[in-house]
Amino acid sequence: MDTVFRDVRVLDGSGGPPYRADVALDGGRIAEIHRESDGGRRPGGTRLVDGHGLALAPGFIDMHAHSDLALLRDPGHEAKAAQGVTLEVLGQDGLSYAPVDDRTLDEVRVQITGWNGGGPQDTSVDFDWRTVGEYLDRLDHGFGGEGIAVNAAYLVPQGTVRMLAVGWDDRAATAGEVARMKRLVAEGLEQGAVGMSSGLTYTPGMYAGDAELTELCRVVADHGGYYCPHHRSYGAGALDAYAEMIALTREAGCALHLAHATMNFGVNEGRAPELLALLDDALDAGADLTLDTYPYTPGCTTLAAMLPSWAGEGGPEAVLARLRDEATAARIRHAMEVAGADGCHGVPISWDTVEISGVCDPALAGHVGKTVARSAAERGEEPWATARRLLLDDRLGPTILQHIGHEDNVRRIMRHRVHTGGSDGILQGDKPHPRAYGTFPRYLGTYARELGVLSLEECVAHLTGRPAARLRLTDRGLVREGHRADLVLFDPATVAAGATFDAPRTPPVGIPHVLIDGRFVIEDGHRTQALAGHSIRRTPPGRG
Repeated sequence: MDTVFRDVRVLDGSGGPPYRADVALDGGRIAEIHRESDGGRRPGGTRLVDGHGLALAPGFIDMHAHSDLALLRDPGHEAKAAQGVTLEVLGQDGLSYAPVDDRTLDEVRVQITGWNGGGPQDTSVDFDWRTVGEYLDRLDHGFGGEGIAVNAAYLVPQGTVRMLAVGWDDRAATAGEVARMKRLVAEGLEQGAVGMSSGLTYTPGMYAGDAELTELCRVVADHGGYYCPHHRSYGAGALDAYAEMIALTREAGCALHLAHATMNFGVNEGRAPELLALLDDALDAGADLTLDTYPYTPGCTTLAAMLPSWAGEGGPEAVLARLRDEATAARIRHAMEVAGADGCHGVPISWDTVEISGVCDPALAGHVGKTVARSAAERGEEPWATARRLLLDDRLGPTILQHIGHEDNVRRIMRHRVHTGGSDGILQGDKPHPRAYGTFPRYLGTYARELGVLSLEECVAHLTGRPAARLRLTDRGLVREGHRADLVLFDPATVAAGATFDAPRTPPVGIPHVLIDGRFVIEDGHRTQALAGHSIRRTPPGRG
């Protein structure tokens, strides 16, 4: 045997009761599990690790990650590796970097530079792929062919697909354009994507109607994938937006995974039970449905995402032109501050809840860590003037924290029977959301150990076995003989997120060892040089 963990408390990812065992690894897989109750001979190995006082769990699966470029830029990727994350699902919110052509690549690089970097001046990544398969190949051969920090799966981004087939027009797609989008989605799935994502408050994906989305979801269903929408509202129309996604995927016969399934803004305080009842009714009627959340109340996105959808028609350069024009900028302001823009989920924006978390231009760093309202007050101007100038000067680059969540909603939703964990972690900016560095230890330390919202074994199942089942992974997500040795050893008594809103890049505590395919990527609390990650590609229907 390569490695044996002696006397560990096994939380196997199923949600079942923990047990004590020796767990032996060999050739990148779990070779033997010798329970304490079995008695008799204990396995030996080249390396013995004393697991007394530690829990052994499957590696955590981040069901909503924004590491699309970080995995190619940062070989250490400690933001996720140190948390015990061994697999991230990329291509989220309908916007990512494959499939593209030269035009759409340039456009999407500008649009989501606040999420991932990668803007026109960023030369840290060579964008030498165009298809989904080429992007996955690039992940497999990252850093001189060695690989990447953690494993990664990919969702075909519906907004990027619409850029390719339709452009940035706010209109229904023609029959020919729908046919092209269906081919692009099918090709991405055939090349290894696990499903399709949408960002239905982000342009241009939000311009798609239900009939168009249903046709694309039929393709996803035919290929055994799942649909992961950031739906049309998390605010004034949240329940209707959830119901819309459930109905169209039922019509298409497609599995549904609801992204960062929160109930935000004042209009939704205390309304989590209504969402859960909607989900339960769908599940009882036969829906194939899961969801993910992060264990925090504030959200995080780009400042440009708050704009009304009509302001985004035509792409990033058209947005900037509208912001420069005084009359059009006044219309945008009215939509955001009075009417409630669809980009802000139908709720009039409160500038004192919008905190600037990052900018691309270092000259604008003085805004970071302040709400737009505070930054404006310091400059003796109205908040809209500050927000508008930031969007123009940083070319749509600012990222924001939006302090609009409710703790009771967070706790109620995370208890649900189909809940999984997702960080939605944006790694860019001087003051990113701490969920990027703290989601998984916060689940274990704060919500399981301290608050008892979930039992420890339930919590681990939400972060491992349940997401693995959604991804149709037959040899990951559980501690089982023959499974891949993607594993986390943590101390249940001390595990905690170190990241805070004031110090968001602080590493967690209580996670001494993390392994991928039996290789230590975190050892004794420190990042090793191992690049054990690679792309995890969709398992075709009918194959184990």
